Amino acid sequence: MSQNSPDHPQPTPYGSPYPPPAPKKNVFARHKVLTGLGVLVLAVVVISVASGGGGSSDSSDTAGSTTTAAATGSAPGGSTAAERPSAAAPRPGIGAPARDGKFEFVVRGVRDGGTTIGPDFMAERAQGRFVLVDLTVRNIGDRAQSLDVSSQKVLSTQGTQFSPNTTATISVDDAAVFYEQINPGNALQLTIAYDLPVGVDPAEIELHDSIFSGGVTVALR
Repeated sequence: MSQNSPDHPQPTPYGSPYPPPAPKKNVFARHKVLTGLGVLVLAVVVISVASGGGGSSDSSDTAGSTTTAAATGSAPGGSTAAERPSAAAPRPGIGAPARDGKFEFVVRGVRDGGTTIGPDFMAERAQGRFVLVDLTVRNIGDRAQSLDVSSQKVLSTQGTQFSPNTTATISVDDAAVFYEQINPGNALQLTIAYDLPVGVDPAEIELHDSIFSGGVTVALR
């Protein structure tokens, strides 16, 4: 039988009667190529979404803000109609109650007090001219409160502030005792004297339930 028969193949130069097997393809290299393509496609998609989606989001936000502003009536600056300052309420005047803290004040009237107040032998003479303010003060709190007469300020039309004249106030009205206590529900009627320059008229009075209170302003004209 010949040595070159299929059952007895002739040895090859490599020492084996069979040819070497074909090299296997590198699976990892193939995967690397596919992975690279996938990453490239993903990057393109992300860039496209980022550039296109951002514009639509901004326009959507702008449209939403415009819709919200229209619905709530907000102004371009951000304040709503409810937040816009309303016209200032008119100040109470003579005869109208005005409250500050635990006291309710009513200015009963304003009158000229002349240049002297009190008995002749101990009259108080004004530097200018006395102005008398008649007040009723009611305690609307739940405990006794002292009235500090010196905290009640008169203002001129120019905004100049004037304090009471202590001696003239006591001379014109003995009830106007400084730091007079008023019990809850009770009221005190008194007259406060102010020494204003000649030619200066009182325009307002700023009334306080204590020296530390915010006060309430009453128009005198």
